[in-house]
Amino acid sequence: MRKYTKEHEWIEVSGDEATVGITAFAAHALGDVVYVELPAAGKQLAAKQEAAVVESVKAASDVYAPVSGTVTAANDALAADPALVNRAADKDGWFFKLKLANAAELEGLLDEDGYKAFVGELG
Repeated sequence: MRKYTKEHEWIEVSGDEATVGITAFAAHALGDVVYVELPAAGKQLAAKQEAAVVESVKAASDVYAPVSGTVTAANDALAADPALVNRAADKDGWFFKLKLANAAELEGLLDEDGYKAFVGELG
């Protein structure tokens, strides 16, 4: 199951584990990504807490945890190749994985249709 935030993060959930990244819309808006700072495994995150930083030639932006949980892995491939976010934001350009603390928080997120409608309103 994939859900989205209005801050342009996506979360792919399988059981009590989840993978988090930014949407292709966000990656495109940022421009060429040149650096990504990721959370360390074991870090406890609260929903909507700053979890990572992505820097592009245009700007730096925070990436927020869509839900609460404990970071289990970071995408080390982004350290060597931050542009992977631009090329594959919705797949291999993920930022971190976490173990969910409260699955009920997912109910407050957008589904794919809701996110597409939200992005459409942005013009």
